[in-house]
Amino acid sequence: MKAARQPTISSGALRITRLGLTPYGEALSLQERLVEGRKTGHEPDTLLLLEHPPTITLGRNAKMEHVLQPADVLAALGVELERCDRGGEATYHGPGQLVAYPILDLEQNGRGVRAYVRDLEEVMIRTCEQFSLAAGRMPDRPGAWLEGGDDRPGWRKIGAVGVHVSRQVTKHGMSFNVAPKLAHYDLINPCGITDYRVTSLAAELPECPSMSAVMDVLASNFAEVFRATLIE
Repeated sequence: MKAARQPTISSGALRITRLGLTPYGEALSLQERLVEGRKTGHEPDTLLLLEHPPTITLGRNAKMEHVLQPADVLAALGVELERCDRGGEATYHGPGQLVAYPILDLEQNGRGVRAYVRDLEEVMIRTCEQFSLAAGRMPDRPGAWLEGGDDRPGWRKIGAVGVHVSRQVTKHGMSFNVAPKLAHYDLINPCGITDYRVTSLAAELPECPSMSAVMDVLASNFAEVFRATLIE
């Protein structure tokens, strides 16, 4: 039986919680508690901003062959392996990557799942633009992408999206590469991609902005795209 919603919290309020470096399982448990609270109306829309220790996550469509190294090699590198219920395949998280987990009531936000995913992409695209990078979308490949030019041929992925929605409340979200260890992406077939590269702000810019600066910009863009009032 569904718990009754208690819409006592303003739908325009967005609570932001900055967690720092947080183990994947710990962040997942927090998301699950917030999701239940959002379903009953006891929690507001919330945006968790954090980094993870080196972790490979396997989404609903992932297969073990998407992980290109055995467990003992991952352990030696200090990389954990986690399964989760988000969409997508294999993804890498690690220090230097900004992870954003929105816990939102899509019904109150007036969005369907497809529009929600595009809005997450839009947040990362705008964040790239504010650091002088022209990002966009690729058909049938979710995320934020940089198009190749004369100096850097080929499309490059700088941000990933993977979500789960239960009774119109979201979990998981997006990851944006500020300055992660890109060599760790060689441990997986990232999101089923074999013909494109993964990149970061550090790899694309002469001088990489700090994580806190990128976090501020992304949070501001999130509030703008989702028409929300930030509450720290």
